[in-house]
Amino acid sequence: MRRVDEAVREVLGDAVNQVLKDPRVGFVTVTEVRTSADLRQARVFVSVFGTADEQAATLEGLASAHGVLQGRIARELRLKRTPTLEFMLDDTAEKAAKLEAIIEDVTEDAG
Repeated sequence: MRRVDEAVREVLGDAVNQVLKDPRVGFVTVTEVRTSADLRQARVFVSVFGTADEQAATLEGLASAHGVLQGRIARELRLKRTPTLEFMLDDTAEKAAKLEAIIEDVTEDAG
């Protein structure tokens, strides 16, 4: 499944940046894709630069463009099934920044 996930991630990353013209879709990076074993579903994790409102608008824009994006996957990958896409915000970078700040605070207090 890793190969399929990575292939879908690459196709979506290119399509989001080259094909979509929706003004709601801001600066997006497709960080990870997790497809189900039967290829019916794919969770697409995206990192979106901007405020919470801009992130929400981007997710709406991506959701509304899912048909175009699924078509791109179908054309380029020729899978047995083309998965239904579910876009989710990847907040890993934000969590890492918060964790680093906490560690830094604890280190300063201990020193």
